[in-house]
Amino acid sequence: MNRPYIEFKKQRDFGALLSDTFTFIRNEFKPLMKTIFSISGPALVFFVISMAFYTYFAGDLLSFDLYGSPELNSGNAVLTILTAIVYLISAVLALIFVSSSTLHYIKSYSENSGEVIFEDVKRNVSQTFWGYLGLGFLKYVSLGFALVLCFFPFLYVMVPMFIVFCIYVFERKRGVTDSYSYSFSLINEDFWTSIGLIIVLFILMYILSIVFSIPTIIYTYAKMGIFSGEIDPSNLNSLNDPFYIFLNVISTLFSILLNIVSIVASALVYFHLNEKRNFTGTYERISNIGQIEE
Repeated sequence: MNRPYIEFKKQRDFGALLSDTFTFIRNEFKPLMKTIFSISGPALVFFVISMAFYTYFAGDLLSFDLYGSPELNSGNAVLTILTAIVYLISAVLALIFVSSSTLHYIKSYSENSGEVIFEDVKRNVSQTFWGYLGLGFLKYVSLGFALVLCFFPFLYVMVPMFIVFCIYVFERKRGVTDSYSYSFSLINEDFWTSIGLIIVLFILMYILSIVFSIPTIIYTYAKMGIFSGEIDPSNLNSLNDPFYIFLNVISTLFSILLNIVSIVASALVYFHLNEKRNFTGTYERISNIGQIEE
């Protein structure tokens, strides 16, 4: 069964950007998720295991007596720090591989008229890993610095950082620093549509994240006795409970995979801005018409 093809290289208004994001994910869900898990699987497994260990040791770091007084288990402090470092590394790797495999999937999809070549996606993800890592460092340092300055600078910097990975993936002639600097120029083509989409997506993803974390919250409150009115501070030690760890890991993993929505949206925003500036897709379609007539 042929799936409907979505043209990325064209201009879109706000509504089309939002609707085509979810349309693409719906149409390509199975092959997209298969590609992501095939490439990012080891990184995601590493992330799940490291998070489980970190949650266990962090939950065991403080113990509470019947009066709610916390006692520090100094013996677990070193292990908690070590597992936290490993957890941070695994989270970075998981985010890189999920993001990179999604964008390279879209690149192959766009270049081959809807057909995705898995070997190309896998090879490109591997080849761009270090550049992706460096660009990610620049991205989050910029966002952090902008947030320190004020809310409005952060709001402005969010837009170029939203598409910076897309520039690096879709315009391979550009290196890390060139992609970074070009992102600030490209957003001038349609800044307000871009930031509007980012804000709406952030709200939607935030709501979905909260909804998916509800089972963890309910379980934690139930263990603490909040629902029954018999609060026992010693039950705070249940943070290293296996079922709580499982729920917490699943919730966090869902949050990482939820980023796929914003990644697809960032690709559509990039092509929209690029089309307004360079008319790349328009020229390609005109060229294809000429070839057909010949």
